Amino acid sequence: MKKIEVVLSDYDPNWEEQFLVEKRSIQEAIGHSNLGIEHIGSTSIKGLKAKPIIDILLGVQSKEGVSELIEDLRIIGYEYVPKPELMDRRFFRKGLWGQGTCHLHICEYNSSEWIDKCLFRDYLRLNAQTAHEYETLKQQLAYHFQYDRPTYTLKKEPFIQKIITQAKNEGYEKY
Repeated sequence: MKKIEVVLSDYDPNWEEQFLVEKRSIQEAIGHSNLGIEHIGSTSIKGLKAKPIIDILLGVQSKEGVSELIEDLRIIGYEYVPKPELMDRRFFRKGLWGQGTCHLHICEYNSSEWIDKCLFRDYLRLNAQTAHEYETLKQQLAYHFQYDRPTYTLKKEPFIQKIITQAKNEGYEKY
């Protein structure tokens, strides 16, 4: 299996527009099967370096109904990628392998998965110092795990969990 390089890009203001285009496309493809669509991940944080992949969180009534969306999402370019380790969400990707443009995460709206992903994003948006710390960590990990994206992703998790806990302790939870 070919190793996928971890490449961080400077913030691109076009990422927000890319998200809005994808959001409209997803809404048109699946109709009213969603309860919310959010731009998450580093591309949703102004000024933050990121892998240039738009992360989208789609909230649905029940994750068991996601199988009914697979074909409609495939038509607009999203490939379902079964990941047994993801218990609370389903994962789709768009773009060539190793050159993906979007990741679509589908979970139950207002579930802990939904809340945590939005909370982490919102906390970084409101706390520039924490966003800078996250960017520094990502740069270090990208250097050390340049050709090991799974480890790069795994090594970010303790920081992410720490910030989610901190945000909840500080009363940031609004969902």
